[in-house]
Amino acid sequence: MSSQVLRVAWYRYRATFARQLTGYVTVALLIGLIGGVGMAAVAGARRTQSSYPRFLASTNASDLTMAVYQVGPASSNVHSLRATIERLPGVTHVVAAVAPAVAALSANGAARVNTLSNVTVGGGLNGLGVTQDRLAVVKGRLANQRRADEIVMTAGAAKMLGVHVGQIVPLGLFTQAQTYQPDFGTPSVVPRLKVRAKVVGIVVINTQVVQDDVDQTFGTVWLDRALLRELSKKVPGSLAPALYGIQFDHAHASIAKVERELIDIVPRGSTYEFHVTSSVTSQVELAIKPESVALGAFGAIAALVCLVLAAQAISRLLRRGDEERRIMRAFGASPAVAVVDGLVGVLIAVALGAVIAFVLAAALSPLAPLGPVRPVYPGSRFNIDWTVLGVGVVVLVVGLGAVAVVQSLRGAPHRARVTGISSRRRPTSPQGALALGLPVAGVIGVTFALQSGEGRTKVPVRSALFGTVLAVALVVTTLTFSSGLSNLISHPPLYGWNWDYLLQPTNNIPPKAVSLLKHDPLVAAWSGADYTDLEIDDQEVPVLAQKVRAKVAPPILSGHGVDASGQIVLGASTLHMLHKAIGDTVDVSLGTKKNVPAYIPPSPMVIVGTATLPAVGYDSYIAEHTSMGTGAILPLGFFSPAFGGNGPDPNLHGPELAFVRLRTGVSAAAGRANLQRIANAADQVFAHDKNTIGNDVTVLGVLRPVQIVNYRSIGSTPIILAVGLAFGAILALGLTLASSVRRRRRDLALLKTLGFTRRQLAAVVAWQSTTTALVGVVVGIPLGIVIGRELWAIFARSINAVPDPSVPYFSIFLVGLGALVFANLMAALPGRRAGRTPAALVLRAE
Repeated sequence: MSSQVLRVAWYRYRATFARQLTGYVTVALLIGLIGGVGMAAVAGARRTQSSYPRFLASTNASDLTMAVYQVGPASSNVHSLRATIERLPGVTHVVAAVAPAVAALSANGAARVNTLSNVTVGGGLNGLGVTQDRLAVVKGRLANQRRADEIVMTAGAAKMLGVHVGQIVPLGLFTQAQTYQPDFGTPSVVPRLKVRAKVVGIVVINTQVVQDDVDQTFGTVWLDRALLRELSKKVPGSLAPALYGIQFDHAHASIAKVERELIDIVPRGSTYEFHVTSSVTSQVELAIKPESVALGAFGAIAALVCLVLAAQAISRLLRRGDEERRIMRAFGASPAVAVVDGLVGVLIAVALGAVIAFVLAAALSPLAPLGPVRPVYPGSRFNIDWTVLGVGVVVLVVGLGAVAVVQSLRGAPHRARVTGISSRRRPTSPQGALALGLPVAGVIGVTFALQSGEGRTKVPVRSALFGTVLAVALVVTTLTFSSGLSNLISHPPLYGWNWDYLLQPTNNIPPKAVSLLKHDPLVAAWSGADYTDLEIDDQEVPVLAQKVRAKVAPPILSGHGVDASGQIVLGASTLHMLHKAIGDTVDVSLGTKKNVPAYIPPSPMVIVGTATLPAVGYDSYIAEHTSMGTGAILPLGFFSPAFGGNGPDPNLHGPELAFVRLRTGVSAAAGRANLQRIANAADQVFAHDKNTIGNDVTVLGVLRPVQIVNYRSIGSTPIILAVGLAFGAILALGLTLASSVRRRRRDLALLKTLGFTRRQLAAVVAWQSTTTALVGVVVGIPLGIVIGRELWAIFARSINAVPDPSVPYFSIFLVGLGALVFANLMAALPGRRAGRTPAALVLRAE
């Protein structure tokens, strides 16, 4: 029996192939093009989100880096700890970096001291930058390790030095003693070695792919092995390691355990800084998350549109054969033959469409990943995500195949008779429309929009209404979320910058500048802060120390600020990392007794709140700095007077940072100019003090964390997504109207017979379209606002920002107005078709 059914179906497929070819091609192309774009978008979203971990793995990254240096202005180089570190339990490999006293030279041969604070000149030993923590080239090439006249540098260093690839940069090697001479930076201090090095490439350090505004103020010049050997010959001992890249066995050691072991080997009188690679990964993934989410959402919506449009096309294709199936049934064909008839061609078209979608998605794969990792993404750009593409093909084939079977079964002649006998309910829509005083065309249009009809004239009204509500809600949700993102980017207090300007010195702000701040008429309030990295429950955490109840402090998310000694406020991510809650106690410490004065014994502190911390501090390649959810706030009196090792010079006894809030009404330009005057006064103090020559104070505006820097690059992506959603909704509404006019030809013919003019019939379709859009607007807009606000609040908390949702009321008003306008525009063509309905032919066919 089944073989006979299949033979009949195959015969019917071959006999009707030419007549149905257009329909088959339409189904295959709808599935292939829209489904392929959807699968490519979802695969691209996955590739974008995983792009940084994959890049990091390709560089053979260190698990953490450790900088070791002696405390005090007269510090000397620390002997190499590489062999000692390699012997620690769990450590698998160690490489080292050096930072010799090399400076870029001016035309007169003097060191360019204005770049020393922000441009680090260094190089790798034991394979650092070459085999471990490999440098990624974004322009040019890597330096030839056998040539002593080639260098590479980061984009930040190239910008600060004013150089480009191919340019010659004069470099000078100085001794440590020379750098402390009062006339350092003048032609009288002659370098021990001069090198004319050619910039052959612009590179990215693997943990600096996505930089916040703090990191962008620093740069690195990377010297190759041959040049380092020349420096070592000229000044023996100049290549003492300053930083170590450490890899360890995660199965037998944890970061906290390795850090404790490393602290124990730090030499007496030295201090250290840790930088954990996994924390960078978390921040970068948060930074690129909106791009991957937007791309994934676009892919999901495209897939949904593909399924809906393909299902409608399949339904139309199968309905073309309804009359032939009734004739076949009348001539004795079995119900199974009637059901299977037409399915062969549809299923082949679905399968062909799935293949096209797979090929298209694979062909579009080189467009991914998006975001900041793309320029350094390793390997081939062509990539097949077998998970996404495999699941996508299965969903298309199985899902649309099931739709085809169900549609064929529902349209079978024997089921149509059963449906026709079913009871009918009296529609209530006309009475409501009449009560509103609508014209006859309006009453009928509202009825068409809200009532499905019966038998062959039945229209999928509920799915059309649901689709319209869903489309409007999605557009409003996207706009509300986008408004929250724009609000976050444009309001620095929401990401921790709770002031107008920051005064950041090379070392400390001198007391004279502090006095000027206190008496400045344009300053509403200011607070000083010290900055360092401490151990909190054996985890290194960047810390801001401020006075109790500081006038200007980061915004508090939960609990309260530091109101007394013995209290601590943590970033939300740090709180989660420590597995603590508000009210718990943590131990804060630094080093061991042999590290005096850089030593703090374990001290219990009570967690009293969480805060969104600002991006402030120094180059994160050396040490962590605070940023949104990362860091802690301590009372200023927590540190002993000897901590920091600045010595007896009174000009180095001020705060390390100053957060300044201007008075209301003071323009940004006037405020900055006024603070620059204070910074200039501080620079004059440093210039006349032999212990502080070369120090300076910089006035900084908003410093954005890495998430905000990348979110700004997203630009109009959410708006494009919203426009895409709106276009899909308009297209779906137009197809629904066209289908409704086609299915209700009998009703329209009767209306024409009863005296309806072409204009009235077009008005019926317009009222039907307007009603559908109105339902979508009335239900979808409030729903979209609620969902958008909740999604934004959840997202803001996930990135540790202050959750402050905003609603773009004007944009939403335009969405509602646009929905009604475009609904009527989309009704124009189906309305013309309705007005041209040939009443005699349609009714005679009945």
